Amino acid sequence: MGQRYVGIDLGGTKIAVGIVREPAENKFEIETKIQAPTGLPREPEDLADEIFRLAVRLLDSQKRSFAEIESVGIGIPGTVNQEKESVEYANNFGFDNVPFVRMLRDRFPCPVYAENDAKSASWAEYLAGSGQGSKSMVAVTLGTGVGGGLILDGKIVSGVNASAGEFGHMVIRKNGRKCTCGRRGCFEAYASASALVRSAKREAKKNPDSLLNQLCAGDRSAIDGKTIFEAVRAGDLTAKGVFDQYLDDLADGIANIINIIQPEVLCIGGGISGAGEELLAPLRQRVAPMIYSRGSEKNTRLVTAKLGNDAGIIGAGVLCRLEKAIEKKG
Repeated sequence: MGQRYVGIDLGGTKIAVGIVREPAENKFEIETKIQAPTGLPREPEDLADEIFRLAVRLLDSQKRSFAEIESVGIGIPGTVNQEKESVEYANNFGFDNVPFVRMLRDRFPCPVYAENDAKSASWAEYLAGSGQGSKSMVAVTLGTGVGGGLILDGKIVSGVNASAGEFGHMVIRKNGRKCTCGRRGCFEAYASASALVRSAKREAKKNPDSLLNQLCAGDRSAIDGKTIFEAVRAGDLTAKGVFDQYLDDLADGIANIINIIQPEVLCIGGGISGAGEELLAPLRQRVAPMIYSRGSEKNTRLVTAKLGNDAGIIGAGVLCRLEKAIEKKG
């Protein structure tokens, strides 16, 4: 015990780098972290240089060296091809078959592991968060879109092309809202945190007497998740209608995932998961009657993420554990 890892959470707006410490088995904590703007658009080589500089600066600030680090891990918002050491596709970065993982390995003097960012966060929750002790877990992250990860028997399920877990692009409404992927009716067009906020802004405009307008002082562009929950708690009918419809749509997708996979645990993450039981209690009520195995003694536990925003750094930092788990099973 006591190993240290460097975890890197690469996002479209910021790069977060942390030293992850393991004081006890399957207990992880971020010792210290720093972040910097991603600064898109930028060339892959330049971005790799920036990530390395941040890691060096972090270690220097703690008077540590790479010799004390077991490995470096990075969560990337795109499709990571392990065999080619490349990012096959990352739309926010303009990456299309870019050997970005190899670029990072060329820079760091210790082992480097890479995975999709949502899968990395899922791995953290599985090892040390809401999924700890389970054999199977699905993580669904509600943010700008809907990301996800599926872990079975200690392995991240990647699929034949490394893009498994894109739950956000499951269609729940035929010919429904346009999704950023080009299809219509995708889960994330209805169940992402962004979709909830868009609906609230739209309904606030239609209902000028809604508390939503008062809470944002008439500037509807300022409406966010906190605004919506505050209005719901105050009994605002417009906000309640928006939230109820959101829950209906979220439940449709969650029930589909549970019926197909039947995991022990389904963990909901993202900023909105901070609402806890305000979100979970009505969601469970909606999901329960849609579960095919609802009469069974064992059913999927629907929970929120425990690690919050730290999951990305922790999960990336301990990606080496995933590799070791695969080696042991092999």
